[in-house]
Amino acid sequence: MSYLIVVAHPDDEVLGAGATMHKLSQTGREVGVCVLSGQAEARAGRPADSELAADMGSCLRLLGVSRTYAGGFPNIMLNTVPHLELVRFIEAAMEDSRAEVVITHHPADLNNDHLHTSLACQEAARLFQRRPSRTPLRELLYMEVPSATEWSLNAGMAGFRPDTFVEVGAEGVERKLEALARYRGVMRGYPHPRSREGIFGLAAYRGMQSGCLYAEAFQTALRRVTAV
Repeated sequence: MSYLIVVAHPDDEVLGAGATMHKLSQTGREVGVCVLSGQAEARAGRPADSELAADMGSCLRLLGVSRTYAGGFPNIMLNTVPHLELVRFIEAAMEDSRAEVVITHHPADLNNDHLHTSLACQEAARLFQRRPSRTPLRELLYMEVPSATEWSLNAGMAGFRPDTFVEVGAEGVERKLEALARYRGVMRGYPHPRSREGIFGLAAYRGMQSGCLYAEAFQTALRRVTAV
């Protein structure tokens, strides 16, 4: 089965699904990552774009990612990009990777780029209706990105409500932290959500919710069942 993680920025994929990506790749699944904005101008410390690309490559190799799609859309300005351009970029990645499961941001994330990435993914998920040759997705899942998803301050939107939990174990969390360390300037000191304690604490909490030894959590937007 082929999985595609679609995110706004480099590091979002690891924060939201890094341990799951590693587990999937270790069990023979194909894992691809589609990043809409690979630019660094709005990042703390402002690494060069080439440095950020190198960090992403090192991180994704560690996690066993087989395909990467890097867009050049402007950072923290996805709201200025025509919606159709984002959708078409994601659709092209879906077709090339033959994705059966897509994981992306929750639409209630505080980060505006995350919102527009999620909306474009929702549109791309119905690609099979426009192109009959395209196999329908089995699943579209939302993930949680620490320091963004929990800040769903808009009371008019439903927040992240996980219904799918992937057991990753302490080893999986450690690999996620190792991958995050490949990105310069991402990690913070406790009590920031992107601290070592924050990452482990969230995995422990999601594990307790689901009876797992540490877990990453997802919310189902679409699940297609072909047989019962």
